This record gives sequence, C-alpha cells and structure tokens, in this order.
Amino acid sequence: MTNFSGFYPFPIYSKSSTFAPDFKISIMELKGKTFVVTGGGSGLGRQLTLELVKDGANVAPIDIHLAGLQETVQLAGEKGENIFPLVCDITDQAAVQALPQKILAHYGHLDGLINNAGIIQPFVNVENLDDSLIDRLFNINFFGTLHMTRAFLPYLHQAEEACLANVSSLGSFVPVSGQTMYGASKAAVKQLTEGLRAELEGTNVHVLSIIPGAMATPIRQNSGLEAVNVEKQKTKGVLNPNNAAKLIVHAIQKNKAELYVGTDSRLMHFLFRFIPMQATKWLNAIIRRQHQSLSLP
Repeated sequence: MTNFSGFYPFPIYSKSSTFAPDFKISIMELKGKTFVVTGGGSGLGRQLTLELVKDGANVAPIDIHLAGLQETVQLAGEKGENIFPLVCDITDQAAVQALPQKILAHYGHLDGLINNAGIIQPFVNVENLDDSLIDRLFNINFFGTLHMTRAFLPYLHQAEEACLANVSSLGSFVPVSGQTMYGASKAAVKQLTEGLRAELEGTNVHVLSIIPGAMATPIRQNSGLEAVNVEKQKTKGVLNPNNAAKLIVHAIQKNKAELYVGTDSRLMHFLFRFIPMQATKWLNAIIRRQHQSLSLP
C-alpha cells in the first residue's frame, strides 16, 4: 500500500500559514481614472462610457464609426468634456499600437481597459458559413481584444491600480445552433481572460470576465446583418444595456473576477453545470422563438 504520510498535493490553509488567501475586499475609486472602452459608439460600449463619466472617470471610447462616437459625447451632456473619442479599427494591429500614446498625451495616465467591441454571425450552420465571415468574427471578437490587451497592458502596469475587463458571451459556454463560430470566438475571449487573470494574479491589474446574455443593442446592424427592433427587444425581457452597464461598472469598482449579466446568463450558468444537454435544448428553443418574433416588419 502506498504511504501518503506527510504528502498532500494542495496547500493547507491556516491563520498562520503564509499561503493563506487574503479575503480583504478592495474598492476601485473611479473618479479621475482613465478608461478605454472599445465599441463606444453604440450599444453597451456607449452605456459603459456614459456610466463611467457619470462616476467621475475620463473615458476614451474607441469605435470604427465617428458619427456614433460623436453621439456618445452629445449624450453625455456636460460630462462630454471627460470623453476623448478615437476612431480606430481594432483589427488593425498597427493602429491599435498607436492608441496608448494618443490617450496618454491627452490624459497623462491609463487605468482601465474594457474590451467590449464585437459582432455576431448570421444564423447559419458552420458548414454553410462563408470563410470570410469566420475570419471577420475572429479578427474582431478575439484578435481585436488580444491586440488591445497587448497594446495597453504595459501602461496599465504603470498605474497604482488598474482594471482589464473583457466582454465574452453566454454563447461562450452554451452552444447555440447557427451561432457556433460566434460562440467559439467568444469562448476564446473567455479563456484568454481567465488565463490573463492567472498570469496577472498579485499585480496591480485586476481582471474581470463579463458574460452577458441577450441584450437590446444594435449588434446585428453593426455586424452587417438584418436589423431587429431594439425597442421591441426591451419589451420581450431582453436586457437593457443601460442596466448592464451599471452592473459592469459596479463589478469593476468591487474588483470582481467574473460577472454573469442578465437573468438568462445567470440561469444558464447554473443549469449548464448540472444538466448541460437539457439546458442547451431549452436555450436554443428560446432563441429560435426570439429570433422569429424580434425581426423588423
């Protein structure tokens, strides 16, 4: 019989142990901090920008559409003076590399990055999806997030405290028929975020993984797909991006590691751990009904 005396593969925690975890809760003060938000010209990115400036932060929203950024500034009212909008295609690595210096020249410091920009795919199975669409999904959703992270992380390390937050999706852990490649790109973002959290443990950079469910945003239009009625989405119980932004900003302040946003995301996170096959069937049935009922007339 093997003798396991004196051997245990995991650390035993005690009050006197040097390995004991520190459960002290720290609060990130947003006033005077500088955040970068991708996709800041519409939807969730816009609402995150508005929520952050309302709490006293400076924000540099990034978007490919100048008109959308200008509207975000206008919606901020007098807080618009705390917004420094920048047009950039996050799939262009060289353009992304130039962003930190532009923001530093304007604000002098960088304290947070929220990688929010993303697109979805048409409801088409993998075997029928055009290769160029698959490339576009990964270039924006995953590589755009990766380019931004690698460009800004060295500057976040220079802050007293900093936050890196990446927006993934409910589709990153529950398969959705017709959205397989979108889900795969967001699963890559989720895994990247969790890996970064492990790598940055013990540093000044706190990492937050954001997993939202269905949300009433113009993501379909921004993805080059047929639009849906966003106002109709709100009446169908789909999460309002205003509320989502408040939850995300609160999670940033509380230095949370993970946030499931929306009733559908939280429920599926629970169900998928115990009955994954049944949870997948339920979600796909619900999404098919929503897809049919939310189409614009």
